[in-house]
Amino acid sequence: MSITLEQIKIRHDLLASVLDEKQYRLYLAAEAKALGRGGVSQVAKMTSASRNTISTGIEELIQPPVPKPVEDVFEGKKTRRRTRGRRLPVADDVRQRRCGGGRKRTTDIDPTLKSDLDALIEPFAAGDPCSPLRWTCKSISALTSELTNKGHKTSTRMVHELLVEMRYTMQANRKTKESGSQHPDRNDQFLFINDKVKLFQEADEPVISVDTKKKEIVGEFSNKGSNWRPEGCPEEVNMHDFLDPDKGRAAPYGILDLAKNVGFVNVGISADTSAFAAESIRRWWLSMGEESYPNATRLLITADGGGSNGSRVRLWKTELQRFADETGLKISVCHFPPGTSKWNKIEHRMFSYISQNWRGRPLVSIETIVNLIGATKTKKGLKIQTSVDTNKYAKGIKITDQEIKTLALEREEFHGEWNYTLHPR
Repeated sequence: MSITLEQIKIRHDLLASVLDEKQYRLYLAAEAKALGRGGVSQVAKMTSASRNTISTGIEELIQPPVPKPVEDVFEGKKTRRRTRGRRLPVADDVRQRRCGGGRKRTTDIDPTLKSDLDALIEPFAAGDPCSPLRWTCKSISALTSELTNKGHKTSTRMVHELLVEMRYTMQANRKTKESGSQHPDRNDQFLFINDKVKLFQEADEPVISVDTKKKEIVGEFSNKGSNWRPEGCPEEVNMHDFLDPDKGRAAPYGILDLAKNVGFVNVGISADTSAFAAESIRRWWLSMGEESYPNATRLLITADGGGSNGSRVRLWKTELQRFADETGLKISVCHFPPGTSKWNKIEHRMFSYISQNWRGRPLVSIETIVNLIGATKTKKGLKIQTSVDTNKYAKGIKITDQEIKTLALEREEFHGEWNYTLHPR
């Protein structure tokens, strides 16, 4: 059975008060040795003992000190007690300090050290907005240097221990704040989408989540993340991410079947336009959707409020009308409210796994991108088909008011700009 840090903590709390100084060192050393590599740091963290104390105990375990023979200890040596008038010599290795003896902690000698450190970490909360570290990197060495300038005697190790003790940790930024004001009907739109999805799925009608993944430059460029490679042999890529005009960019447009957990990605090499988005949905239907839903009469699309499939993009509605005319399907669309694209299912049920699968790998060609996307799988059974779209899609196509009037567009009573259906003509 493996040793856990919680077990060490329990044993330490039970034994610390009954062991003398040397026994305590040996006990800590035994725990550290039992843990193996990194044991000293872990025991020091769980028991708040000094690393030097644990290291000394380990040395004593490996090479126990040899007690001095009594006959070699003369009157001039230190003694601990007298017995019946005789001075009894005591060897140095068995001499123990009294309870509470030893060097005091720096924080006991310097009571303002913690408060000054906290002021450097959180200058506004501590009332020091003019701290010299306010606009610099707050590394441990920088904090130590600033504390030393303030007259404190400390070290980088002590500063690190204090930060841990004060429950500070290294943390990255977390995206939780949403810019701009929230739409007052935001939550009601989520409920509307949820009810609509349930209604379609209960009737065994297809429901898909669509979006364009981040466009990727194709070539020998650095890709975020790391990958297993032979030691000392990282894959070499270009120093600068300048676009290669011969290879261009790849625009992966994704479609996720929410009920069956299967995906389709159409990798385009041209502009990410509404025509490209509609063509991607058409390819999904012809290659996967029609076979999965042979009796379907309707299709529900959940999409972001902006981009090539935006709620206010006329070309998007026009292209969907053409798709509805070709297939005979009633195409219902529900857009997420502004600023809520992260709630689109395809983001965290498909795109996130694609990014994990190709992390640290240069996307040297369209073929590489297609293969990496197609090889993406999850424990929940996600499978993805891919297609390469070599068509050229023009930007800036204008749809007139007259063309919009020809659409068989039916808007919902609740936010018809977000929720609408295109009937086949």
